[in-house]
Amino acid sequence: MNKVLLVTGGSRGIGAATALLAAQQGWAVAVNYTANSLAADEVVRQIRAAGGQAMSVQADVADEAQVLRMFAHIDAKFGRLTGLVNNAGVVDVAARVDEMSVARWKRMFDINVIGSLICAREAVRRMSTRHGGEGGSIVNVSSAAARLGSPGQYVDYAAAKGAIDAFTIGLSKEVAAEGIRVNAVRPGLIDTDIHASGGLPNRVKDLQHLVPAQRGGTAEEVAEAIVWLLSDSASYTTMSFLDVSGGR
Repeated sequence: MNKVLLVTGGSRGIGAATALLAAQQGWAVAVNYTANSLAADEVVRQIRAAGGQAMSVQADVADEAQVLRMFAHIDAKFGRLTGLVNNAGVVDVAARVDEMSVARWKRMFDINVIGSLICAREAVRRMSTRHGGEGGSIVNVSSAAARLGSPGQYVDYAAAKGAIDAFTIGLSKEVAAEGIRVNAVRPGLIDTDIHASGGLPNRVKDLQHLVPAQRGGTAEEVAEAIVWLLSDSASYTTMSFLDVSGGR
């Protein structure tokens, strides 16, 4: 079976680490980005320099038309998709629920939830034996926030990731007999620049004392879990949640 992988939000952080590691393990990788083409192209360059196959592909996952165009590009260049990592996501500035706007919530759910659903729908249409596919694997990037709730900071983000958890359970049961495995990873405090985008660049250092392991994690540590779930080594693993959170 061809190993063709799409990593959404693949230009930085966990997405970039996943793309690089998957390429080392034989996947042809489509590196999705929304706006930062230079960062995506750098990930592609590194993969190709190491002898792997990669392409960058632009799409805002919250925009259905852009997602359809992205999948068409991948179909044309690499063929039928067999792996999807739903990694694209956003946070917002730390705030209480009574300080948040509806516009913020709509953005949060459009990207973090609806975007993942659109990408998963298109992946199933290509992977499912019901649609002539050979099977495949979907890994949703959730968050420990789905269990913790993120009070006083990101309750809306936690709620969006809780939706991803429920989606993972339902979709995994729906397509298990069609050759598709669906799992999720739940990263904890990971040292990436997503925290700076939410106005808390020192969040990992400030909160690592709450983690039993007494440190933040790395994007590469999360990537190891994702790529294992994608792989044939996880062939009997579906509807699973792998917490990469240092015990938090």
